[in-house]
Amino acid sequence: MTIWVDADACPNAVKTILFRAAERTATSLILVANQSISVPPSRYIKTLRVESGFDVADNEIVKRVDAGDLVITSDIPLAADVIAKGAFALSSRGEEYTRDNIRGRLNIRDFMDTMRASGIQSGGPAAFSETEKRAFANALDRYLARTRTQSA
Repeated sequence: MTIWVDADACPNAVKTILFRAAERTATSLILVANQSISVPPSRYIKTLRVESGFDVADNEIVKRVDAGDLVITSDIPLAADVIAKGAFALSSRGEEYTRDNIRGRLNIRDFMDTMRASGIQSGGPAAFSETEKRAFANALDRYLARTRTQSA
């Protein structure tokens, strides 16, 4: 099992949690970005730098992800693509994307895009908070505990 990170927009606090989890659980962690990313020295943590461009990192993750892998992303279309391949997806705010909720998330995203295109400003997401940091850490721990139980 590999954890893939859509790293360009991933908060540093989430990366730190992932670094610790990779070491603690001996899990492969790959951060995919179109810029250099600083990571601690580890045999479990790697970076994959891709060309700049629209959805280049997302497409690389979809190409490489396997069923059972985990993808950390706030990009809902990317989450939908990896779920379709049998992988799991988790947002940096601790929200699990599943086969049951991803279609609704895509519909909301498309609706909001339509609203913005018509000139209605909805504001962006709230600033990343300690509550969301804890929610992410807890969701990641639940996922890692599930995968350890299934492989035992």
